[in-house]
Amino acid sequence: MKNKIVMAMLLMALVSGFVFANGGGDKAAAGAEKTKIVLLVKSLGNGFFEAVADGGVEAAEELGNVESIYMGPSSATAEGQIEIIETLIAQKVDGIAISANDPDALIPVTKKAMKAGIRVISFDSNISAGGREVALAPSDSKLIGSQQVKLIAELCNYKGKIAILSATAQATNQNEWIKYMKEAIKAPEYKDMEIVDTVYGDDAADKSYREAVGLFEKYPDLAGIISPTTVGVLAASKAIEDEGLKGKVQITGLGLPSEMQHYIENGTCGQMALWNPVDLGYSSTYILARMIAGDVAGKAGDKVDAGRMGTITIGPDGNTIMGEPFVFNKDNIAKFASIF
Repeated sequence: MKNKIVMAMLLMALVSGFVFANGGGDKAAAGAEKTKIVLLVKSLGNGFFEAVADGGVEAAEELGNVESIYMGPSSATAEGQIEIIETLIAQKVDGIAISANDPDALIPVTKKAMKAGIRVISFDSNISAGGREVALAPSDSKLIGSQQVKLIAELCNYKGKIAILSATAQATNQNEWIKYMKEAIKAPEYKDMEIVDTVYGDDAADKSYREAVGLFEKYPDLAGIISPTTVGVLAASKAIEDEGLKGKVQITGLGLPSEMQHYIENGTCGQMALWNPVDLGYSSTYILARMIAGDVAGKAGDKVDAGRMGTITIGPDGNTIMGEPFVFNKDNIAKFASIF
């Protein structure tokens, strides 16, 4: 990655057991005039968050007057993040974007940071209201649901019977996504498509596999499966391959590139989606930079010019959506499989 992790900082950092990584070069070389923005992740040594750091560096280079600093505790604890934030308050950085290990435990220290004049937002794993100004979520239920229908429609040539392989029947997020899938498929462009069944693999690989095979038997003319769970989309892809149905039954869903690389490269899964960590780091850095510069206040309705991500609108109570999940296919899967 472009920003090499550097083990260093103050004696205090060594004692408290966290690690510092500089994503924008040496502080002295950077110059005091640069805006210092910290991406504080759950823990270091995680490929997903290293990709977040790459996005921060990309945004900082575009903005020109920003130093992107990547930090995280050695283990994913709220206590480790609290120690780091206390140090950042003393250092008087300009902004902190946090992927929180605990939505509530960080609030006292982040309130202290904001009182000291540091702009604080959260991303990916958000801090509860009162402990940050903006909470950036990768996407929302409606975008996820409608995009899943679009992806399977493209794979099935906009016709045929579609089934959904979900996690558990009680999964709130999955049920929200499925609700919006069923709404989206009513659109005129999907008039030749039908959702015929929803089954649950309980996020267990073996049960998800069996449920997929059961769908093949129940619907011999099944055109495709949507599985908005990383366990399910992987298990269903294996079932399609094992049953010799590649090219006959299409599959899409929400999957990890590292797990799905084989099935995407061999054509079993034509495309799938998930949040892009590079975009999360990039967007967070742009939002903080605009807030620090005074271009936006960070209030509901503010529209943030976020570079290649376009305009991001701050929502009520700071709750903000980055956009549709990122689509992975043969053209980009190898690159992202090496990251997460």
